[in-house]
Amino acid sequence: MEEIDSLADRFLLHLRTERRLSPHTLDAYGGDVRRFVAHMTLEGGAPDRFDRPAYLRFLGALREEGLCARSTARHVSSIRSFFRWMVREGLLAASPLADARAPKTGRPLPKYMTHSEVSALLDAPVSDTPEGLRDRAMLSLLYASGLRASEVVALRMENVDAAAGFLRILGKGSKERVVPVARKALDDLAVYMTLGRPAFARKGATNALFLSRRGTPITRQTLWNRIKYWSLIAGIRQDISPHTLRHSFAGHLLAGGADLRAVQAMLGHADIATTQIYTFVTPERLLETHRRHHPRG
Repeated sequence: MEEIDSLADRFLLHLRTERRLSPHTLDAYGGDVRRFVAHMTLEGGAPDRFDRPAYLRFLGALREEGLCARSTARHVSSIRSFFRWMVREGLLAASPLADARAPKTGRPLPKYMTHSEVSALLDAPVSDTPEGLRDRAMLSLLYASGLRASEVVALRMENVDAAAGFLRILGKGSKERVVPVARKALDDLAVYMTLGRPAFARKGATNALFLSRRGTPITRQTLWNRIKYWSLIAGIRQDISPHTLRHSFAGHLLAGGADLRAVQAMLGHADIATTQIYTFVTPERLLETHRRHHPRG
């Protein structure tokens, strides 16, 4: 049988060219599969000889490396996909992981921000510099439309339809969706496009919406760092990321009575079960309910 490291290269090429996964997802798959290949190489085994004892040894190796149950479960999912691909390619008769169970992970509530924290963060960027105008527009869009970090940095000028009040987003798996945008976010975006973006743009430059000082599209790392910076300026104690704003967008909509299916469409979730993790009750909603209905509220 073909060497496992060569098979891994072919599998990752399949994910990139045929399934067209995002760079972030490819990195995750690549790390998981490479770790598995290294383990199999140390054991001197091959995919067609991978059995239940070998699977248990692999789980034990992950545990010894200090991986949590959630990370271990993700590794198992990646390796299961790897074996399914080998079956489809005719390299294996059946997957040895078809009935394997990953460690139970539980389902923690997503991190979210309070309304006052969101307001403080969105008001933090200064409006007298191109960077401030850009960052305010990016933060507004993250919260107003629940975008992923990768979707924000991939936005192009033509994706914005300000007159209609929506964005055209190319999400995971190259699936396109239309996302509405709040008027305040559109206003922040219009100011950035008029006064901020021209300061970054270079002759014959990219048509990317959000630009760096060099006139190139901003990166996910830049977006992450700018959120960290402005959260410190806003005095927010919790550690937040672009996904925290996405969580807050979904949680606040549902807490306000929004339809679950509509939120699913806006987030770009293929499975509504993914959206259901946001149907938690926020502390603010609990406090409001207590004050309204308790005799001594």
